[in-house]
Amino acid sequence: MMAFRSLKTIRALFRATQIQEPAYLLGSWRSYATGISNVAELNNRNVYSSLFHGALPWTSRNAMTLRSSMEVELPMLLNEKRLLSTQVKAPAQARKMGGLTVSMTSPGFIYEPYAPREKVPFFRRWFTRSGWRKTKEEIILELKSAYAIHKLRKSGYSKNLFYKEAVTVYKEINNLLATGDKNTLRKTVTEKMYSELKNEIKQRESIWSKVYWEMVEPIVKIRTLRARVIGVDPKDLEKVFIQITLEFLSKQKFEAYDSKGSVISGDKSKEVLVRDIWVFEKSLFHPKSFWRLCGRITL
Repeated sequence: MMAFRSLKTIRALFRATQIQEPAYLLGSWRSYATGISNVAELNNRNVYSSLFHGALPWTSRNAMTLRSSMEVELPMLLNEKRLLSTQVKAPAQARKMGGLTVSMTSPGFIYEPYAPREKVPFFRRWFTRSGWRKTKEEIILELKSAYAIHKLRKSGYSKNLFYKEAVTVYKEINNLLATGDKNTLRKTVTEKMYSELKNEIKQRESIWSKVYWEMVEPIVKIRTLRARVIGVDPKDLEKVFIQITLEFLSKQKFEAYDSKGSVISGDKSKEVLVRDIWVFEKSLFHPKSFWRLCGRITL
């Protein structure tokens, strides 16, 4: 009887903390781009993959993007808060130097990059040791997201306002990539992300003279996939960065031109459904900090 009650309790907790996976029916944007005509030098599949997934056809697609409506005091569930966050050692230039303290502006990595959850049959999940182990791991992952949102809410976080800001940043970064404005781009992304995007712009400009990009509003869908806390001071649990992984589903238009202004790829009269997964990062201990892109994930 006790085992049965424990099973029901864990199952209820798992459902309460569950963050649903993306709809598999959507798949990749490529399945929606079949109506775009091919171009001799670069086909549209590569074109849309390059701009909308943040990696050009000729570059490696290292990519790294929150959802949790659960409000719970996690110390009641776990004895140690540190289990729900990771500690990162600040680089030498960001540690104390005599009487001077230099702030760390970004951890420089994506903590536990999002990946779709493995589907486990009901019987295997609840009646085998491997299934229980998998369930425990997934519950811990969701508690980490809940803990991150809990930290954000203490600082005045609003999901609706954050989503509006995220969509604005999403549009701005894509427009800056299209126009090649590296100076403005630097302010909207982390240092590591800026280095990657700068190289992508340089390589793109060697092939295309000009790029047109537009997102058709309103955005089709935006949702949170994961949230994480990264601590920088083991003695101070308030000195943390928050990373939130977002999924964007939007209709976009794209066209590329050569030096003579001739269209060499894409078609701005046609809309393509695009799915992007971006990771946003914010410091909770820097005054007037704001959300910046720190990575993109390609599944």
